[in-house]
Amino acid sequence: MALTCGIIGLPLVGKTTLFNLLTQAEAETSAFAGRTKTNIRTAPIPDPRLDFLASLYHPRKVTPATLEIIDVPGLTRGAGAAFLAAVREVDALLHVVRAFQREDVLHVEGSLNPVRDLEMINAELLLADLQLVETRLERIAASKKIKGDLLAEQSALRRCQEALEAEKPLLEAGLTAEEWQVLRHMGFLTTKPMIIVVNIDEEQLRGGHYEGQEEVEAYAAARGIPVLTLCAALEAEIARLEPADREVFQVFLQEMGITEPGIDRLARAIYHRLGLISFLTAGEDEVRAWTIKEGTNARAAAGKIHSDIERGFIRAEVVNFNDLERLGDMNKVKEKGLARLEGKDYIVQDGDIINFRFNV
Repeated sequence: MALTCGIIGLPLVGKTTLFNLLTQAEAETSAFAGRTKTNIRTAPIPDPRLDFLASLYHPRKVTPATLEIIDVPGLTRGAGAAFLAAVREVDALLHVVRAFQREDVLHVEGSLNPVRDLEMINAELLLADLQLVETRLERIAASKKIKGDLLAEQSALRRCQEALEAEKPLLEAGLTAEEWQVLRHMGFLTTKPMIIVVNIDEEQLRGGHYEGQEEVEAYAAARGIPVLTLCAALEAEIARLEPADREVFQVFLQEMGITEPGIDRLARAIYHRLGLISFLTAGEDEVRAWTIKEGTNARAAAGKIHSDIERGFIRAEVVNFNDLERLGDMNKVKEKGLARLEGKDYIVQDGDIINFRFNV
């Protein structure tokens, strides 16, 4: 099952523009609130390591890691439960907040105030979780016998209720691992990893600052949430250009100290926020990034390629990407003794280039 990231935020903040940039889609954007359609598409995760491997192996195919991105219609006051039903099962949330100035696109709250908007969406997330907790408690209370796992769940839910009523996300509820285990079926929103994306305009990009920036950074720091700034309108404009014209824009961005598209940074940030890493395989047929959870062992990683490789696992021949990039040739890596044979319990590292030995 593909891991998913839901894009949330108020209407008219640039969610669909970001969705299009992440997924290379052409979903319709609007200057007016009222979209009801949910957009879903797979996003490639940019990885310069694949480009390097492709230059060495000249494969017939290059396959990046991917995530599924869900673009949810904008949230409005009091409508949290209805809108957030679309992201109840996602693995992470991308919260887009507007800082850009644009007179022809009205702000739904009448003025720009990024922290107010963050708090407004946060309130909807809390409310949606509180409603879920209260509904489940009512069902448990209606049961004829409350004992065992049901009793443990009731106790854990009451602690969740206390935290939510105090306007604390469930990540701050202080539940034990055992309590989270009995609540694993609930699909809470305030437990999901989040990234805040501040959508700025070109002038703010050039100036390196937007109004309310210090407040946003303090808000995010207090909650342990990463923040990225991105000028979605400019990146969308660049994406529509022919390759030669695009290079001119890239030089312009580099002069401002921007070495890569913000959307590439964002895609990787989402990937790593989910606790994901990539190991790589390389050959003439294909160069590919394989997605695994951080902490996965070699045998389980082999199963990402094929169950037969996992079942018949013998050894993993592992090369560090940085060693290959530095030496420029796999034979030189092996001559230097930098290719290692690892067993089934080896914990795969991000960027490991692996050739699995197996026998079925």
